[in-house]
Amino acid sequence: MNTSVRATSVSFDEAQMWVNLEDGRTLGIPLVWFPRLLGGTPEQRAEFFISPSGIHWDDLDEDISIAGLLAGRGDMTKPGKLAA
Repeated sequence: MNTSVRATSVSFDEAQMWVNLEDGRTLGIPLVWFPRLLGGTPEQRAEFFISPSGIHWDDLDEDISIAGLLAGRGDMTKPGKLAA
């Protein structure tokens, strides 16, 4: 049985990423949790796609799982691997 929930939409304000889920919840995630998104332009942030497991930004090399967001996890990238 698949108990995962999918994102239905993503939006941003100056400090937060807002993720609407198919079960009606809306998650507000601080952009500081994801340095690549924080450093991206509004145009780059708008170029994402939603998969069954998460949200992906090819231009920003960012992949965020819904399960991770629900668990309260931010960027799990090693500090030496963050984009400059």
